[in-house]
Amino acid sequence: MGRWGITLPLTGVPVLQHRALVSELGELGYTDVWSAETTGTDAFTPLALAAQWSESIRLGTAITPVYTRGPALLAMSAATAAEVSGGRFVLGIGSSSPAIVNRWNAAEFTEPFKRTRDTLRFLKAALAGEKVDEQYDTFTVRGFRLERKPEQKVPIMLAALRPNMLRLAAKEADGAITNWLGAGDVAKVRSELGDAELAARIFVCPTEDADSARALGRMLISTYLTVPAYAAFHDWLGRGEALAPMHEAWAAGDRKAANKLVPDAVVDDLVVHGSVEQCRAKVAEYAANGVDTPIIALLPTGADQFDLVRALAPEA
Repeated sequence: MGRWGITLPLTGVPVLQHRALVSELGELGYTDVWSAETTGTDAFTPLALAAQWSESIRLGTAITPVYTRGPALLAMSAATAAEVSGGRFVLGIGSSSPAIVNRWNAAEFTEPFKRTRDTLRFLKAALAGEKVDEQYDTFTVRGFRLERKPEQKVPIMLAALRPNMLRLAAKEADGAITNWLGAGDVAKVRSELGDAELAARIFVCPTEDADSARALGRMLISTYLTVPAYAAFHDWLGRGEALAPMHEAWAAGDRKAANKLVPDAVVDDLVVHGSVEQCRAKVAEYAANGVDTPIIALLPTGADQFDLVRALAPEA
């Protein structure tokens, strides 16, 4: 087994209560901790703490939106995370979504591909210690240089769903981060990315109550996959026809109907559920199909989440 990641913080668990778990992760076989940034914790603070609680775990943001921090602040945050982790930090950036960027952070969500590309190019220069004085297509930076450049290169990975962004990740970044894909979808994503690192957040619901797992999965899928970027992603992956009734109900404002119209087969493709052993085997299938870094996102089942993280470890 290669890399094996976990998304932290766990749902509903205060950040400081993760210390004992994080200190065990390396011994359990986990190699990575990746954060997220929606309406809970920010992307950087949990990783700064995890860096002090572990000595070997790689730490990454999946993802930090390119709109919600200015370019210079994003570079400073990444440099600080690299410093406090002793060079174990990976910066994952992406365009995020109109809800997060515009509705919650009062920023304009325009030209997401170009903004991500421009931010990537700025960060590569800034994190290398260069003085940046540049007019990009989507913003301009004048005379910025980090006070202390990172001692080691900070890898930058892009949130990528479709060919253009996957190819940009392959050409100019250090890899791609994706999510909401099935194990059988990996080959298509890999065909656009080439040999660069591919990380994938995998939603895992360790319960043998299939009805409960599917109910949770339908709720999440009808919420996420109606976002235009994810809708286009699944059109590209070949699920457009299966998801068309859900999209029609959602567009008509009938959220309950949209939820019910997500087929079980789609849920079973996109949400790993079953016994802990079955879930662990399914995550390993993603890795066997070409995901370099599977990142488990544990969905709540009512069981102790710390125990589930331990049970889902590759060496459990």
